[in-house]
Amino acid sequence: MILLLRYLISGHIRAMVHELIGIENNKVDLKEFANVPKDQQEVVLSAVQDDFFRVNMFENFGDLGMNVKRMVDDFQHLSKSSQNFQSIDDMAKFVSNYPEYRKTHGNVTKHVALVSEMSRMVEERKLMQVSQTEQELACASGQAAAFEAVTSLLNNESVSDIDRLRLVMLYALRYEKESPVQLMQLFNKLASRSAKYKSGLVQFLLKQAGVDKRTGDLYGNRDLLNIARNMARGLKGVENVYTQHQPLIFQTMEGIVKGRLRDADYPLVGNHFQQGRPQDVVIFIVGGTTYEEARSVALYNAANPGVRFFLGGSVVLNSKRFLENLGEAQRISKSSTLL
Repeated sequence: MILLLRYLISGHIRAMVHELIGIENNKVDLKEFANVPKDQQEVVLSAVQDDFFRVNMFENFGDLGMNVKRMVDDFQHLSKSSQNFQSIDDMAKFVSNYPEYRKTHGNVTKHVALVSEMSRMVEERKLMQVSQTEQELACASGQAAAFEAVTSLLNNESVSDIDRLRLVMLYALRYEKESPVQLMQLFNKLASRSAKYKSGLVQFLLKQAGVDKRTGDLYGNRDLLNIARNMARGLKGVENVYTQHQPLIFQTMEGIVKGRLRDADYPLVGNHFQQGRPQDVVIFIVGGTTYEEARSVALYNAANPGVRFFLGGSVVLNSKRFLENLGEAQRISKSSTLL
C-alpha cells in the first residue's frame, strides 16, 4: 500500500519544513538561502531541545507565523522599539538588528528565518493554490472540477515541475478509470511543460498502485461507513481547506482499537489472534513514514489514553525522496524487462 496521498503539501509546520526544505537527523540546511543569517544556516528542530518547536510543531503554518510574531512583539516591547511589523520580512529585519536578541532567543530567531524562507517559497511556487487543489483531489469528489483545476495549475508558469508532477499523479490515482481521455491530456501537458519529469513515471505509479492494485478504501468510496462519514464531513464543511486530508493511518489505528481491520488487508502471522483491546501497538511502515502520519499518531495517542501507538519506518519521506525512489523502481523494472 503506497500512496502519494501521504506526500500532500501539508499546512502543518514540521511536515511542511520537511517537504519544502528537508529535515535530516533533526537538522535543517538553510545554506542555499541568501537572506538567512550565517549563524542560522544550519538549524536544529528538536522537540526535546526547543520548547517553541515542541509546542508548535503540529500547528498549521498560519498559526505558527502568528506565534512567532507574538514572541517578537514581546521582545520589541522590552527593547522599547516602536517599529510596526507589516510582514514576516519586517520581523526578520528587526531580529537581525538586535544581536542580543539573537543570542538569548536563538530558537525564535531560527523560526523567524524558517517562516521567512517558507513564506517566500509558498508565494513564488503558488503553493496555496497547489495545496488546496491537492487537498480537494484527496478529499472531494468531482472529476470535471478537478481536471480544470489541475490543468490551470499546469499552465501556471510559477508552479514548479515537482508540484506539476504531484498534481497529475494525484489526479491519476483518483480518476484513472473515470476519465482516461482527460488523463492522457494531462500526461501530454505534463511532458510538454515539465521536461525533468516524464509522464511515464505517472503511468508506472498506476501500474504499481492504481485502483486495480490497491487494497482497502483509500478514498472512502467503497465502504458504506466511510461513504457516510465523508458525506457528513461534506455537509459540515472543513475548518481549513489546506489541512482537510486525514492520513489513512488514522483509520488504521481506529480499526485496530475497534477490532475492525480486515484480515485480507492485515493478515495475522502464525496462530495469533487479537483478544480484547490492545494497549501498545507498533506500526512500522516498510519504505518510509511521514511527519504528517507521525502527527496523526501523536494526536490519536493524546485523545485515547487507554492505548499507545508507536510509529516507525525505514526513513522519514517527503515527496522529493518518494519520487526518487519511484524513479529508481522504474529504472530497475525496465532493466529486468530487458534481461
